Amino acid sequence: MLVETVKLSTIVMRLTPELYPFLTRSELEFEIVLRNGIEALEAGDAMEIIQHSISEQQKDAFLH
Repeated sequence: MLVETVKLSTIVMRLTPELYPFLTRSELEFEIVLRNGIEALEAGDAMEIIQHSISEQQKDAFLH
């Protein structure tokens, strides 16, 4: 099984570049571990990852 770590910005630019301007720098720098590598991702997967990443960033902001 291929495991790959990429920044959210890589996923966004590859699958949903139209969303790039709407994300913060910290969201774009968020590291994502992909179980089957970036080649296995589809646009729907990217949207789910983006939503989860934003949620995690917001949760961290409230904890600080």
